[in-house]
Amino acid sequence: MRSLNIASTGMMAQQTNVEVISNNIANLSTTGYKRRRAEFQDLIYQNLRRTGTQSAETGTVLPSGAQIGLGVRTAAIYRISEQGNLQQTENRFDLAIRGNGFFQVTLPSGETSYTRDGTFGLSPEGQIVTAEGYVVQPGVTIPPNAVDVTINASGEVLVKLDGQVALQNVGQIQLAIFANEGGLDAVGGNMFLATPASGQPQQAAPGQPGYGQMMQGFVETSNVNVVSEITSLITAQRAYEMNSKVITASDEMLRTLTSMR
Repeated sequence: MRSLNIASTGMMAQQTNVEVISNNIANLSTTGYKRRRAEFQDLIYQNLRRTGTQSAETGTVLPSGAQIGLGVRTAAIYRISEQGNLQQTENRFDLAIRGNGFFQVTLPSGETSYTRDGTFGLSPEGQIVTAEGYVVQPGVTIPPNAVDVTINASGEVLVKLDGQVALQNVGQIQLAIFANEGGLDAVGGNMFLATPASGQPQQAAPGQPGYGQMMQGFVETSNVNVVSEITSLITAQRAYEMNSKVITASDEMLRTLTSMR
């Protein structure tokens, strides 16, 4: 019976849906996390009577055929890139992007990764680094005799040196944007890598047209909505149960056939 296989694809699809939702809920407090949404497509159809074929020698055409669908499959898991809330931390090296853009980070392998997580600090050499110690491009170094650090909306890093009145510009943090952010490859640790689907990164200073602004002393929170995720979880659970009932009903129908004498 086709219904056994069809219902099994439905159960697998809802299992994937629950896994995506559970990952969203697990990352509720992850800085810069963007929630995911599973999308599904119906599978191919079997034609019992093809629409538009002639039903008689006189040329009459079937107005409606007979097609049986074979289930569902996972088409994609999209990343929803809407802005998360900005939470004030009072840490002068915490940065948030209000608008489009990603911080650029140099990995130990030499690759450039991209992130919205702006929980930064200083390395022993005074460079601005991520929580894992990876250098934030372009590698701004804070002098050891700096008594205050200001990072303005354009990403310029201004330091006040001991004994000096004027602020000194020691560098500018650049942002990268992509034609298709959904094409970025998530590699964990709040990091993404560019792929052929995302396109090449386009770099510019914060505040330029199409680029967000930098906010010092803030971090971007996860954009997961708990109420929406719980509602989706309940819906997925009910859909999973309904597909399991289809399998139970099909099994009972087969049992009826095998018990006929």
